Amino acid sequence: MSSQLLMIEDDARLAQMVGEYLGQSGLQVTHCADGKSGLAQLQGDAGAPLPDLVILDLMLPDMDGLEVCRRIRSLQGSAAQVPVLMLTAKGDPMDRIIGLELGADDYLPKPFEPRELLARIRAILRRRTDGATAAAATQALRFGSLEIDRDARTVTVGGQPADLTSYQFDLLVALAERAGRVLTRDQIMEAVRGRELEAFDRSIDVHMGRIRAAIESDPKNPRRILTVRGVGYVFAKQQD
Repeated sequence: MSSQLLMIEDDARLAQMVGEYLGQSGLQVTHCADGKSGLAQLQGDAGAPLPDLVILDLMLPDMDGLEVCRRIRSLQGSAAQVPVLMLTAKGDPMDRIIGLELGADDYLPKPFEPRELLARIRAILRRRTDGATAAAATQALRFGSLEIDRDARTVTVGGQPADLTSYQFDLLVALAERAGRVLTRDQIMEAVRGRELEAFDRSIDVHMGRIRAAIESDPKNPRRILTVRGVGYVFAKQQD
């Protein structure tokens, strides 16, 4: 069964080109020209299938992509967990950081090569598929009041759900499964089979900040995910 994608992009020619290119690889693309119609697509009839991924342009005529991303993450149910790949003009690093902070799973600066877009999409979809497969017949990870259910792909703290994107969930699992072991950024990225990052790319740190905000009682003084300066991160074995 082919994956269903939703592209929110006001450039009709670009959307057509992307749709045709991705279609050759078995990906079906639905196009919406503005943020309002894109959000309406995600809030469609009850029972209607959700897209497997949203390709979201930063510059839209009615609202910017950052606001659309924020609204997606505030939707009810599974719609809030749909992965978002954001397209940013000129690769502005601040736009990338803000997008990740709002819950985007990945970003791609314009102009881009269609092959790179396809690779990014496949990496995100593969993480979701691999995560679901690996989760079968496994027990939840528990650390004090923190519970990570790899089967349901949910995280709770003290019984309350923690809001994480699909990518952030995979990062948390990668750390929790290796509790007590210091991991470099490269090792973390390899563990989730994500895209390669430049040595000074801040996106991994942004994601860690989002995870801490969701699972730590005091994100500024974390007790679960600790930074090892000059090396990377470690998930603490002993917690609350």
